[in-house]
This record gives sequence, structure tokens and C-alpha cells, in this order.
Amino acid sequence: MEHSYKYPHPAVSTDSVVFGFDGVHLNVLLVERRNEPYKGKWAFPGGFLNIDEDAPEGAMRELREETGLEIKHIEQLGAFTAPDRDPRERVISIAFFTLVRVTEVQADDDAAGAQWYRIDKLPEMAFDHALIFEKALERLSHFIKLRTADFVGDDFSYEEMDAIYYATLTR
Repeated sequence: MEHSYKYPHPAVSTDSVVFGFDGVHLNVLLVERRNEPYKGKWAFPGGFLNIDEDAPEGAMRELREETGLEIKHIEQLGAFTAPDRDPRERVISIAFFTLVRVTEVQADDDAAGAQWYRIDKLPEMAFDHALIFEKALERLSHFIKLRTADFVGDDFSYEEMDAIYYATLTR
């Protein structure tokens, strides 16, 4: 269906903040950008939403395409809407976050690299991803405090959840 509107439409993208626990440190998954803008800079896995998918589906697809990481669940963090957040065009990003165990990742698609970084040793990040990171870390801290039991069992022990929670507070 084709429409003609008086007002221009922004593009919509998704970004996934994937926190990973390696048994000692809390990490976050970043991809090195293969293309401009910000070629060679680090960013969260993400990209433009396809016209026929919902935002969580698009976030998990981009994560899989850029890093090979398959996840079961992702929580919506929020929308990032600053008019100049992307130099290419007006882009609204719907950001998500999740917590997993650190596992091997492999860069693919438009990512030149994929790597876990300790949350206290992050490189300079592209776009407004430093802001997204801060919001995601804060939300993870609250999320763990309220829903620790959701993570305990097959995923993490109570001791590990304590260590992850402490890392969100002391970075």
C-alpha cells in the first residue's frame, strides 16, 4: 500500500545492549562498524527495522546477523529520539537490553568486529550509544533488584546475581 503524506517520516532502528557475565566481570557486547558513519568505532549491535517486523524481532535479527548470538528474551529499554543522533537521516532507535553468559561471538553482516568489553573499560562509542549504555546499566541494576529470581536457576546462581548487581553499582 502506497501513501503520500505531507510530513516526512523518520527511519526506525533497533539497538541491543547485551550484558554478559563471564563468572567474574560484567561485560557488554559491541560491534565495530564496517561502514560510515562512524566506520571503525564501536556500537551496539543494531540496524534498521524491516517494514514487516516488530521491534523485538528486528533487534534479535540484527544481533544474530552481526554477532551470531541467538538470545531467547530481550527487554525494551526505551526510544532514543534526538533529531541529530544519526548523521545520515532522522533515525529513531528503539533500544533493548538483556543479560546472558559470555559466549563466543563472530562478526558478520555489516560488523567488522564483535567483542565483549568489560563495562569499566569501554572504547569510544558511535552515535549516542554511550548514553544508551548508561540508561541500560541503570535499568539492568533495577531489573536485577526486582527480578533476581527470574535469572536464578539454569542461568545464574544467587552469588553470581549479587556480583552482577554489585558491578552495575560500582563501575
